[in-house]
Amino acid sequence: LQNVRIDPSSISFQMWKEIPVPFYLSVHFFEVLNPKQVLQGKKPVVSQRGPYVYREYRYKTNITFHDNDTVSYLEYRHLFFQPDLSNGTEDEYIVVPNVLMMGAAVMIEKLPEFLKLIVSGALASLKQQAFMNRTVGEILWGYEDPLIDTLNMLVPGLIPFKGKFGLFMDFNNSNSGLFTVNTGMKDISQVHMVDSWNGMKKVKYWRSSQCNMINGTAGEMWPPFMPPTSLEFYSPDACRSMTLVYEQSGKFQGVPTYRFVAPKTLFANGTDYPPNEGFCPCLQSGIQNVSSCRLNAPMFISHPHFYNADPSLVDAVEGLHPNKDQHGLFLDVHPMTGIPMNCSIKLQLNLYIKEVSGILQTGNIKPVVLPLLWFAESGSIEGSVLKQFYNNLVLIPSLLDYMQYIFLGLSVPLIISAAVFMAMSK
Repeated sequence: LQNVRIDPSSISFQMWKEIPVPFYLSVHFFEVLNPKQVLQGKKPVVSQRGPYVYREYRYKTNITFHDNDTVSYLEYRHLFFQPDLSNGTEDEYIVVPNVLMMGAAVMIEKLPEFLKLIVSGALASLKQQAFMNRTVGEILWGYEDPLIDTLNMLVPGLIPFKGKFGLFMDFNNSNSGLFTVNTGMKDISQVHMVDSWNGMKKVKYWRSSQCNMINGTAGEMWPPFMPPTSLEFYSPDACRSMTLVYEQSGKFQGVPTYRFVAPKTLFANGTDYPPNEGFCPCLQSGIQNVSSCRLNAPMFISHPHFYNADPSLVDAVEGLHPNKDQHGLFLDVHPMTGIPMNCSIKLQLNLYIKEVSGILQTGNIKPVVLPLLWFAESGSIEGSVLKQFYNNLVLIPSLLDYMQYIFLGLSVPLIISAAVFMAMSK
């Protein structure tokens, strides 16, 4: 128990402070092969590109212990492109929806027609189109676009940022918010459980108190002696808490593990799964509307290739092939300590596109949830860390377990001999 508390003297503290295992971010893009036809109302045809792989380094700063058995910290992520592990380079061009333009078009759909015509004229003068051909690096990490300043001028407050725009601009060289978690010093069953995030006990993105709750841990470790039922964690990237369910027991490099996976209800809509009503307004099951925490842009998250989603989402886009092995997420956790041994968390980012009256650039696009990219954050304990983990938390406890039976076996003859000796003495 002492070794899994958040305490500078514990074995797991250094692992918690600066994750020593190699973590990788793998990004797959969906290139649109028929953009002109989509503008005419045809079904989008996509082709998966990648992966583009990044080595991910995580470390905690501003670690502050508090008197109420909690500790607060900021965790930073630094990403470095790995050409040898990637299928392509950051300089490759890919045709994808113009997220900024198409997102803004849907966002201003209910504004007066004259204002939309002004915006449409501005888009034409800036030569903005519904689809763009940009490099992987630009799409992920940002590119300068005069459209940003124009939208800020025409519709103040529509996009509360300036300068560059990129889908993963906040992913690199940044922190995931101020976490305050339980240290387990007084109650080991609460270790790693989130007390607050950015000073909040609940978030304010969703429409129900249940959906706004910050449950579980920060997604790195869990309390020891886990039952084979479920685990929870709060994901700042998804703006919500997630619950994974037990699937099966197994072993990773000789270490016993419980595997936890996403239930089919994770991204279900409120009709199919009433507790998720607070995440609505919803479309089909299998995609979650995250516009409320993504600047009100029409963004949705899902499993890759709409795995575990309504079949109509897959049918609406040609080129998707969902399957569990490639697109299902999982966590393999050592139940005695609550430490993950092997994991792969996968999410897909989608944009809702449609024809918007008054915005000529949207053509005759039929309403569709179009996948932009999917990514996996994966890692596993290996090398010297795995050896230390195995020796301290598997091998030695097993030896001690065997030793008690050996001693018990040796003690039985001694007890019998002593009893016989005492009987003969009488």
